[in-house]
Amino acid sequence: MQPVSEIGRVSAPVEDYLKAIYDLAGRSGTASTNDVASRLGVAPASVTGMIRRLSSQGLLEYERYRGVRLSEEGRVVALRTIRRHRIIELYLTEMLGYAWDRVHDEAERLEHAASDELVERMALALGNPTSDPHGAPIPTADGEVDERRHRTLAELEIGIAARMVRVSDKNPGLLRYLAEIDLTPGATVRVLARAPFDGPLTLQVGDAEPVVGQGLAEQVLVEEVLDDE
Repeated sequence: MQPVSEIGRVSAPVEDYLKAIYDLAGRSGTASTNDVASRLGVAPASVTGMIRRLSSQGLLEYERYRGVRLSEEGRVVALRTIRRHRIIELYLTEMLGYAWDRVHDEAERLEHAASDELVERMALALGNPTSDPHGAPIPTADGEVDERRHRTLAELEIGIAARMVRVSDKNPGLLRYLAEIDLTPGATVRVLARAPFDGPLTLQVGDAEPVVGQGLAEQVLVEEVLDDE
């Protein structure tokens, strides 16, 4: 992969598009025009025009009826933007005392304005971290990222101990509630009971036994705790 340092900065809207496509593509590697439009809150026609522009610049590859995927260069730019966003989020929580439910919007604004030098100084001050406050992996300065897939809490078998790994940073209300029940990255959790017909789950988090809905459980990523842990 081309080193990040060899690719110049692009405009904030372009960074937003590339980041959204990286996030939406997931396992399939492609994202639909409608999904990109929904994620960015713009009209599908506007997305089509931007996709054509970015394709002509070599940042995207578009196949009719199949969607759009990032080129190698587009992926590097997307990961650089994601790195900035996640380092800024962590800096705000660790160094400035922000709550984890308040950092997403701040990072969205700052990720386009902060220079690479400033972000790297933040990373150094934080000890070159590998994950943000919500458990999302931070891409390296060379554009590498841990893309392992994790199970959701909703998929966890009853009685199995798991470690909370990650949750999206985009829903402040959800983050505040998870903090209230101490279900944050690194916390150990078990499913004690699952009501039928997609009913709520009774959890064990420390000494507490909170009850959460299926929708919440589907947003929390976990990994099983091994016996020797």
